[in-house]
Amino acid sequence: MSIHPDARLRSRHAAGISLLECLVYIALLTVVMGIGYMALYHASVNHRNLSLNVDDIASAVNVGELWRKDVRAATGLITSQSAAEGQQLRIPQKQGEVTYHFAAGELRRQQAAGAPWTVLLPRVETSSMTVDRRKHVTAWRWELTLKTTARQVRLRPVFSFEAVPGITRP
Repeated sequence: MSIHPDARLRSRHAAGISLLECLVYIALLTVVMGIGYMALYHASVNHRNLSLNVDDIASAVNVGELWRKDVRAATGLITSQSAAEGQQLRIPQKQGEVTYHFAAGELRRQQAAGAPWTVLLPRVETSSMTVDRRKHVTAWRWELTLKTTARQVRLRPVFSFEAVPGITRP
């Protein structure tokens, strides 16, 4: 009993892969790994941006709560001044006058006259602290917009804080 020579060739061919098939597999693996790397890179960039946004939002909320606490602790008339170089809000308190100053994209706070200024928020687009007179009380409103680094923004980081001074006014 003899084996036909074509049958032996077919069995050898079926037993392994050719060099051409190997090159095709390498090319497909390169494409799949390239797509996976691009997806991983975009996920990493988005995670970093999200982390920065979370930090900015948390900082803005904490500063807003500090501002509300300062306004509630007012012992006198709160004054606001707007000028070409920025806006200042002066809040008289028992320990001295607390001053908030917005200029050049930064929000600063001074605990008392002569004390050093502290940068509270370094990347602020707009800040507006205004009096909000109501029927029975005078409140203060602070509108705050943070700067964004992204070209396309789905949701603008805009905050609004309100507080009522601890003193009464006529």
